[in-house]
Amino acid sequence: MGKRLIPPDPSNVQEVALRDALEERYLAYALSTIMHRALPDARDGLKPVHRRILFAMRQLRLDPGQAFKKSARVVGDVIGKYHPHGDQSVYDALVRLAQEFAQRYPLVDGQGNFGNIDGDNPAAMRYTESRMTEVARLLLDGIDEDAVDFRPTYDGSETEPVVLPGAFPNLLANGSQGIAVGMATSIPPHNAAELCDAALFLIDNPNARAKTLLKYVPGPDFPTGGLIVDPREVIAESYATGRGSFRVRARWHKEETGRGTYLIVITEIPWLVQKTRLIEKMAELFNEKKLPLVEGFRDESTEDVRVVIEPKSRTVDAELLMESLFKLTELESRIPLNMNVLSKGKIPKVMDLAEVLREWLDHRRDVLLRRSRHRLAQIEHRLEVLGGYLIAYLNIDKVIKIIRNEDEPKPVLIKAFKLSDVQADAILNMRLRNLRKLEEMEIKRENKQLREEKEILEKLVRSEKEQWRTIADQIKKVRETFGPKTPLGKRRTGFAEAPEHDEAAIEEAMVVREPITVVVSEKGWIRALRGIQTDLSGVAFKADDALAFAFSAETTSKLLALATNGRFYTIDASKLPGGRGHGEPIRLYTDLEQDDELVSVVRYQGGRKLLVASTSGRGFVVAEDECLGNTRKGKQVLNVKPPDKACAVTPVEGELVAAIGENRKMVIFALDQVPEMTRGRGVRLQRHKDGGLSDVKTFKEADGLTWIDAGGRVFNQSMKELAAWRGNRGDAGRIKPDRFLANLKFGSAPEGGKGDEGK
Repeated sequence: MGKRLIPPDPSNVQEVALRDALEERYLAYALSTIMHRALPDARDGLKPVHRRILFAMRQLRLDPGQAFKKSARVVGDVIGKYHPHGDQSVYDALVRLAQEFAQRYPLVDGQGNFGNIDGDNPAAMRYTESRMTEVARLLLDGIDEDAVDFRPTYDGSETEPVVLPGAFPNLLANGSQGIAVGMATSIPPHNAAELCDAALFLIDNPNARAKTLLKYVPGPDFPTGGLIVDPREVIAESYATGRGSFRVRARWHKEETGRGTYLIVITEIPWLVQKTRLIEKMAELFNEKKLPLVEGFRDESTEDVRVVIEPKSRTVDAELLMESLFKLTELESRIPLNMNVLSKGKIPKVMDLAEVLREWLDHRRDVLLRRSRHRLAQIEHRLEVLGGYLIAYLNIDKVIKIIRNEDEPKPVLIKAFKLSDVQADAILNMRLRNLRKLEEMEIKRENKQLREEKEILEKLVRSEKEQWRTIADQIKKVRETFGPKTPLGKRRTGFAEAPEHDEAAIEEAMVVREPITVVVSEKGWIRALRGIQTDLSGVAFKADDALAFAFSAETTSKLLALATNGRFYTIDASKLPGGRGHGEPIRLYTDLEQDDELVSVVRYQGGRKLLVASTSGRGFVVAEDECLGNTRKGKQVLNVKPPDKACAVTPVEGELVAAIGENRKMVIFALDQVPEMTRGRGVRLQRHKDGGLSDVKTFKEADGLTWIDAGGRVFNQSMKELAAWRGNRGDAGRIKPDRFLANLKFGSAPEGGKGDEGK
């Protein structure tokens, strides 16, 4: 029989509001994540897990040049002594510190399979071996000399460093990525030599701003190379605010293969992009026929990246082909910059470039002062001991006599020679072999050297100028070690300007060019039938819907849709659904409000002019190019205030305009009376006493006025017959004859695939 649950004692139950309890616990969790997991320290650029890995390796004496040890041994020490988390998470962090394609300056020297740029996993920790690199040694340099504070580990059995001395500008050199609670950090890697130059400039000019430092740090330097294609002003703004992003492109070149043919070879890909994922995406696009300029591609990579792309023909523009790939794949990647770091290891703060380097320099000064004071204390102690030794040598016989005869020689020695406690202990612990005559000379020489060193250190501690000069010398040594002439220090990422290509040409390069027929229903549903369809009698619509208008276009075309709100919305024909179903509402492709309706859709041809008009009888001529919009919100062209609304759009073809109103009156006037504008209410085209404008049309005087009735029949009348309706802009016009324009719409006459439209 199970144990009976004993209810809690009511006197021990405390009532706490759920909101308070949640706030308190969530805040504790958030602070823990921000401080001890996700954000790096601005001083050494490390998160706690990385700091603990390096410190554990230091304790295991895994210095550069020493023998490797199994990674499992390192991970065991880290989780056993310092980091009470899963071994796999610690090993993942260690692996990343060793990956040359992830870290610009690896902190761990790995032996074995540590993964690759294809995204393959590393071998298990029992198979790989590791030790520290020279960069890691620099970060730890001086840790045994009281350079930094130590705190107890999680179980209180040992101590660990709060921050590393950091003789290397690690935060910016290696970058950092992390997501905390309510904040994140994203710092790309930079070139160490450039950072050292900027730091040296900052020492001489402490108030220098981030933008001034750009002559030393032009931008990130990624381990995988690539090209940054952002303008200089954008990069400068990112560094000045601490937030922004960098557009990074793959590096490529043409390889001539004879007879005018060529191949495109990609040799560097953007940082953090897995090559296999990139190739898979390209294959997917190729299979979906979204890369019409590409004949094929293959991955010929070994240690170095080499992806070969074969163009469809020798006439294909390589730049245009690559632009289409940059647009569709991760060959162009946007790498964010968010320099959100822990200032002094305590305060999360977004810093600019100058502030981050200043924080590192201030930390180096603290480390220098602490190491200097530590060394001074050691010198003081040694000088005291040496003073005792000298007294012993000068009075050696008396010292030996006291030690031989006295039961407690220490107090007697102190009293006889006025020694300190430390000196007496040193004399008593001295070996007999040290009583040689030569030893006296050694003591005097060491004493002299130590006093000289003490004088230099005291001068250093007193003088801030001297401190900065010393720090500058240290930074110069780091710059020399990782200079631009060294294999590790050489800049890998270049700068370039993205070639200016016509957006339409790029769009066209990504879509197979085929003829289509665009069909729009009265309810505003749109679809694209394959080929040029002249007979649309077999096209099905929903029960309460019917054909509004149709026109021929191509898959690479852009469509301009005018709504009653006076906005033009741009739609890519390549994105339209096929003709099998009823299509999709135009609202899916635009941010068209529920109260607004579709007026008409025309095919964008470029260079034409359009006449737009509203029900109030106002309108104007607008260049077709001015109607193109880049967003779903469209572009406001005709300004209307309810109840007024846009009601007509027609391409300008000819020198005359015909306007017909809902009151059945029509007027014809010269087009040159209508101004050309980019946006506005327009001028009055026709005056109406009752109702408003119904439709407008432009035509050539020689051809006469053509219109189509509801049944699709085409009519035409010459200007001789229409002479009575000829007038000026703003006239009321005359009542149309019976059976003439019965539906008060001019309709549109098909012009052999030109795509002339109206409603």
